[in-house]
Amino acid sequence: MFGIVRPCAHRLTEGLKVEWMAHLCGLCLALRADHGQFARVVTNYDGLIVSVLTEAQAGLTEAGRRTAGPCPLRAMRTAPVARGEGARLAAAVSLVLASAKIRDHVADRDGLLARRPVAAAARRVARSWDRAGARTGRELGFDTAVLVDAVDRQTGLEALAGPGTSLLVVTEPTETATAAAFAHTAVLAGRPGNAEPLAEAGRLFGRLAHLLDAVEDQAADDATGAWNPLTATGTSREEARRLADDALHGIRLALKDAEFTDGHLAHVLLAHELRASVDRAFGTTTCSHGAPGAPQGGTPGPYGSQPHPYGGGNPYGGGQYGGHPQGGQHPYGGGPVGPGGPGGPGGYGGHGGHGGSGGFGGPGGPGGLPPQFGAGGPQQPKKPRGFLAGCAMFTWLFCTCRICCAKEYEGPWSRKKREGCCRDCNCDGNCCNGCDCCCPCDGC
Repeated sequence: MFGIVRPCAHRLTEGLKVEWMAHLCGLCLALRADHGQFARVVTNYDGLIVSVLTEAQAGLTEAGRRTAGPCPLRAMRTAPVARGEGARLAAAVSLVLASAKIRDHVADRDGLLARRPVAAAARRVARSWDRAGARTGRELGFDTAVLVDAVDRQTGLEALAGPGTSLLVVTEPTETATAAAFAHTAVLAGRPGNAEPLAEAGRLFGRLAHLLDAVEDQAADDATGAWNPLTATGTSREEARRLADDALHGIRLALKDAEFTDGHLAHVLLAHELRASVDRAFGTTTCSHGAPGAPQGGTPGPYGSQPHPYGGGNPYGGGQYGGHPQGGQHPYGGGPVGPGGPGGPGGYGGHGGHGGSGGFGGPGGPGGLPPQFGAGGPQQPKKPRGFLAGCAMFTWLFCTCRICCAKEYEGPWSRKKREGCCRDCNCDGNCCNGCDCCCPCDGC
């Protein structure tokens, strides 16, 4: 599981948590139903937003849910899961983007993929996923060629980028791909008037996905000599933060222009949780118990002690997203959350490219793990794993719930360190400092 939108279970009401899990499991099961068991490895947090947007516009119907059987990630419990065209579109988009990531790893000769037999097998998997995603896309009226074209153009743009190049030139292919996917949800939901505002929201979401991936990976990329958009274009972190804040504001405005039957979950993910993702990437997460705009430990952000642009304080707490007793429930309905809480590694939509870094991974882990997973492990960047070795490690992390419960863990492919969703979550049920986006949240 990967993605930039990683909701903290403690900020969601029980109802929203169930809905979010329904879409996540629905994406996973749609991948299995349409493309086979192995395709489920591309399940990701960001992809399910396509399913959420489709349902938010069309409304929840009895046919839009089914009861899924027991799953280890739900502590062997059954659960309602989303089904229908939204979940299938999310699956097709995730599959095509994952195939592009495989081709990227092959081109970079990462790990085992430097060996010809392994690289040939990975290419066959990528081609199979391309065809499968395109087939599902055609059935839904969506041309996945726009996604493939965007990925192919990314490499050329990265090769031409240099100091002085606008960062938005590099992020354009990702913006185009996500805009197309978001806009098609309006077609599936029978609301063509929403296509334009959702395309704008998707474009800005793609910009954020690419930008945050670059910010989180910059230190590791610079240490290993890998290509990074910020370093290559000479863009400062202050400018990157300005672009991120502008994108956040634009997404909120675009959502206001769209008509939803029930847009509550979509608003939480694309307005509140995206803001949390930006704060997490730039190290400016605010403390729910401190004054609005006050950084929570660590290094102050580019705005210092001043309120965050477009609204100060923590917009995620209280109200319907309010707190929890320390501990809480596993987001899949299982046992107690561990030291950090549910999480997921970085996602698609990043820079990647040939020689690039955008990837799947995440770091560290709770005490008692082998050194490579903990804070005491080697500090020097490690060589990324190949595709097959990464799949094996992903399977182990996934089945042992490290991905959803570890405070930190080492990514299966990139081996870079990333934080779990709840690392900086200290909600106590009284953490609402208000919302600046005219949302339907209680208490705002």
